[in-house]
Amino acid sequence: MLRIGILIVSDRSASGVRPDRTGPEISDYIAELGWTVAAQAILPDERAALEAKLVEWADRERLDIILTAGGTGLAPRDVTPDATRAVIEREVPGLAEAMRSAGRAQTPHAMLSRALAGVRGTTLIINLPGSPKAARESLMAIGPALPHAVQLLSQDPGAEDSH
Repeated sequence: MLRIGILIVSDRSASGVRPDRTGPEISDYIAELGWTVAAQAILPDERAALEAKLVEWADRERLDIILTAGGTGLAPRDVTPDATRAVIEREVPGLAEAMRSAGRAQTPHAMLSRALAGVRGTTLIINLPGSPKAARESLMAIGPALPHAVQLLSQDPGAEDSH
């Protein structure tokens, strides 16, 4: 069973101005897949705070996957991909490409996403869009590959390659 962290990145939701609808949407989808939401938080669009939370969840909590939602666009305060890039060791571009491709089928705005995915230690960190509908669609696009990705990350580095 995969242990998932959900990190919502939104100034308005963090300050209580707007209720978060994306976190519950992601949680519902995670439950449908039979995975466990092991950590949840809502943070403002502040790069240092995001980096600290990603490091904490990857290094101390050792979550299998951290899903961020929000802050992936072109606005000046959209810093989620920048914070993610600062803490990951390797990018996994195919996941971000698949999400943008799936989103592009719904709206041309999907191509404006700067979302990325990468690895820190044995934790996969994935940036999702901020809207509930787009976050679910992105997860549906990449969900089938995630258990295998986590399995690969958890293997002994000296183990024989599985493919």
